[in-house]
Amino acid sequence: MKFSRSGLLALNPPQRAAAEQIEGPVLILAGAGTGKTRVITTRIAGMVYNGIPAQQILGLTFTNKAAGEMRERVATMIPQEQAKELTLSTFHSLCVRILRSCIERLGYKSTFTIYTQSDQIGLLRRIIVRKTGKEENLDAKLAISLISKAKNSGEPPSDYPDALINEVYETYQKELKLLNAVDFDDLLILAVRGLETAPDIRAAWQSRYRYIMVDEFQDTNHLQMQLLRLLVGPERNVCVVGDDDQSIYGWRGADITNILEFERHFSNPVIIKLEENYRSNNVILRLANSLIRHNVNRREKTLWSSKGEGEKVRLIAMPDAETEADWVVGELVERHRIHHCPYDGMAILFRMNSQSRVMEEKLRENQIPYRLIGGQSFYERREVKDVLAYLNLFLNHADDISLLRVIAAPPRGIGEGTVSLATQYSIDHKINIHTALGELDFLGGLSTRARQSVISFLELIDRYRSAIRSGSLNYAEMTRELLREINYESFLRKNCKNDAEFDMRRQNVAELIEGMQIHRERSDRGLRGFLDSVALMQDREDKKEDEGQGVSLITMHAAKGLEFPICHIIGLEEGILPHTRSLDEGTRDEERRLLYVGITRAMNELTLTWCHSRRRYGDKMPCMPSSFIKELRHEELEETSWDTLASTPAEEDFAMDLFAQMKEMLASGRSSNPD
Repeated sequence: MKFSRSGLLALNPPQRAAAEQIEGPVLILAGAGTGKTRVITTRIAGMVYNGIPAQQILGLTFTNKAAGEMRERVATMIPQEQAKELTLSTFHSLCVRILRSCIERLGYKSTFTIYTQSDQIGLLRRIIVRKTGKEENLDAKLAISLISKAKNSGEPPSDYPDALINEVYETYQKELKLLNAVDFDDLLILAVRGLETAPDIRAAWQSRYRYIMVDEFQDTNHLQMQLLRLLVGPERNVCVVGDDDQSIYGWRGADITNILEFERHFSNPVIIKLEENYRSNNVILRLANSLIRHNVNRREKTLWSSKGEGEKVRLIAMPDAETEADWVVGELVERHRIHHCPYDGMAILFRMNSQSRVMEEKLRENQIPYRLIGGQSFYERREVKDVLAYLNLFLNHADDISLLRVIAAPPRGIGEGTVSLATQYSIDHKINIHTALGELDFLGGLSTRARQSVISFLELIDRYRSAIRSGSLNYAEMTRELLREINYESFLRKNCKNDAEFDMRRQNVAELIEGMQIHRERSDRGLRGFLDSVALMQDREDKKEDEGQGVSLITMHAAKGLEFPICHIIGLEEGILPHTRSLDEGTRDEERRLLYVGITRAMNELTLTWCHSRRRYGDKMPCMPSSFIKELRHEELEETSWDTLASTPAEEDFAMDLFAQMKEMLASGRSSNPD
């Protein structure tokens, strides 16, 4: 292949080798921060520049955004007319094209409709009501998730043959077929089935796309691998790009064996490793390398950088989560105000969503702009809003919004019909819904069963309202007792897709109660004071000026592909990272990869923290440092504790910087004073 204007000369030797290797199967092992996107786009542009027709090139990605960005970058390297002829798309978009050509052979019309999630929810709700009546509380969104998992795994949604979800699944598929509709999972399943059962159509698609590339190959699942094998023709011109060390989505179906056993599917591939990292310094990279080497089933690669050594990574033992948050936020403030580092270049990474609560509170207290990536704000989570709705209703029975939320969380025999009647009664009589539910005229129009359900619900609310009025109430303990009484945990479990989601949501509830306990210890304003503070914190949610700005508060799963000059990874404790479930589920290697991804987000500075204790379900529990810490190369670490840092005097240069900054502020204040 000739050097071209597509930028081959700008690549390092392994990158150039990857861009130039066009024929036959190619596996590009692109380590974190090694410039894989540049390699992919240069490779595609180089193919076109050297005479391969653009319409014969297929590039597959996972998101429309990634496909669009790839298209834009390639379009700057080759003529626009040729760029338009490339097929750069998601797996699902390609499957739609395939099915338009072969779905009639599978019993559908070529004019099939693709059902979106809202379409699916509507159909499933109708099926659930028809099967069980309005009192059934199988959540349609949960049903979608279970059905999707079943389709991708080829197994029933439930292990119990007579489970409601199995019957709903069977009916759902039949009705989709009658409606000549498919959902997103069907796109992959039917495209694979169509290519498998129609050799002529398979040959046509293989002839159309003679050169195929797949990005983020470590994230492909079993069905996507099947599709790829069916699309690759006899010339075997297939190039996949990925990094098994960054395979962190096994919980949603990604199959790491696709990249580890690539040779089993496409024999004798050319394997090229990209190991020069353009993101991080060598201290950070050596630390990451030392960790990931403990995974036995991996493709060996060693990241290095020409950026230089950098400072040692700090590993700090903290007494508890509140101190950890105080210290981390204090560090960010110092970096910003004293060293003029922009908040946009800072990130706090964590394993579990529940860890964000205390960090969010500290950032807000210090008026630091931040953006939450990879999850909702703590107080916007469904289970947190459920509990807060109960508490608000206890204090204000006229709060119709809270009442309508808790009346179905969990359901208590008060159906949609009864709720609609009560709402209309309250409108007609200009009263709140709580009062309407207790009116004798209203109750007299209900069935005996519905009337008793309403009375039981009102008794529950009034009993807790009375308890709150008693004065010296431990409202954290009261909330814990309430949740036990209404069996909220069972309701949560029933409405979670899997054990992982249930654990996360249960922990969020525990974290909320922990926040209440801390508030009670620090404030004498009672439950009303706690709810007021939560409302004031939520006030920032609707403000758009902070969007895209500030410190990134981010889950490690969502951090993949991102980079930040300054990173703090918090909560490095056994049971959090690695997560407790990893031992039972055999996913310890994936937990290690998750920490590896977190470490390799840092460009210049990295700090790791762990806590000696955390509150769990109201009790202060001792914590152990993550077992992964022992696997880190300790020559790259500066190990200390909060106690040591707290007792160390401020560095002289820090004090001088602060003094100079204060002098400058005073001087500017005097110069602007007309007197």
